Amino acid sequence: MSELDFQKKQKTKDRRNNIIVIALSVVLVAVVILFLLQRREHNLILDDIKTEKDSIQFELTEIVASYDSLEIENDTITEQLLIAQTKVRDLLVEVEQTKKVSFNKISGYQKQVTTLRGIMRDFVVQIDSLNRRNEELMAENLEVKEQYKKVESQNVRLSQDKEELQQNLQRAAMLEVRELLASPLNNRSKTTKYAKRTEKIRIYFVLGKNVTTKRGSKNIYARIMRPDQLLMSKSPDNLFQFEDLKIQYSAMRNINYEGKELPVAIFWDNTTEPDLMVGLYTVDLFADGNNIGTTTFEIK
Repeated sequence: MSELDFQKKQKTKDRRNNIIVIALSVVLVAVVILFLLQRREHNLILDDIKTEKDSIQFELTEIVASYDSLEIENDTITEQLLIAQTKVRDLLVEVEQTKKVSFNKISGYQKQVTTLRGIMRDFVVQIDSLNRRNEELMAENLEVKEQYKKVESQNVRLSQDKEELQQNLQRAAMLEVRELLASPLNNRSKTTKYAKRTEKIRIYFVLGKNVTTKRGSKNIYARIMRPDQLLMSKSPDNLFQFEDLKIQYSAMRNINYEGKELPVAIFWDNTTEPDLMVGLYTVDLFADGNNIGTTTFEIK
């Protein structure tokens, strides 16, 4: 082989080698570019997955907060709320602790979030309805209470009016006394002021006209209090009813009252009693359970 042929052959070989190098370089560059593109795409996918994961965590956190804000006094719904809230918290923990997440997993989480959010909305609607009903019932209850208070107030007023009417009737029916006078009398039935000469005490008065009081037989009781505030009485059995008590009387007179003016005299006989004390005596008259008059007299 001549040197010229060898050189030609060598040049051809070098040209082929250069082509191979160039081709390999092109292939290498293409592989590198493809790798970089794939890596970039992978990073974008990871970023998208992370963004979706963060979004899911945010939504779950919002749902938990929404459950915490719900207020209900219904035990059954409260128990259901706790169960649903526990499911949301468990899913949130699972999402937070999951390191390797795929689009399939993200899709599954999103479906669960959608379901859980729908459940929460159902609870919100149900609770709002119950709360509105409770408010309506409270308003109705308040209205009933107000009506009850009005009725109770009316009953109190009616009771007070009735009591006042009864008191007025009692006052209207109470016997009126005028010209009430208590006088010590001597043995000739003449008035005297001296203790040793007094044999009787006359209590004189006039019952006024009264068309309201019950007519017929009535007992008029007299209580004579000595200056030392002891009651003058013939017997401890001489009792009459006054308010809620039975009290002693000094003297009594039964009369027949027909609603017209009636002069009445009640006597205390002192002939069998010790001499009267010196001082001021008080006389009270009672009829139909009422104190109808008071007067005084003095003994020297």
